[in-house]
Amino acid sequence: MYRSASALARLGLRPGEAIRFKRNDKGRYIVGKVEGVETDGSVALRDPDGSARSLRAERVEIRRPGPYGRLRWQVVSDVAITWEQLELFEPAPQPTEKPGRHVTIRRSEPTLFDE
Repeated sequence: MYRSASALARLGLRPGEAIRFKRNDKGRYIVGKVEGVETDGSVALRDPDGSARSLRAERVEIRRPGPYGRLRWQVVSDVAITWEQLELFEPAPQPTEKPGRHVTIRRSEPTLFDE
């Protein structure tokens, strides 16, 4: 269950997606791939050497569009919060009736903006 795509989708992640982290919070970022979610809620990933790692969501970053549409790295815990909020909104209901004919309104008196 935790390694499934649905468990990752709850955090806003996809399997095999690029993710970056720092070893021991030092040095440069290392880019790895998302594997799944562990039972304690941490993100399971693979580093470039193929080693398995399990890190808290606050320590890893993922690429998401920013406010102007450019991809930027964001902390997974922030992405998970916005992802959950988006699930609160339901899709718009579909109309049960077909729309009627186009109606033209004819006025007998001029309005304020008529010339």
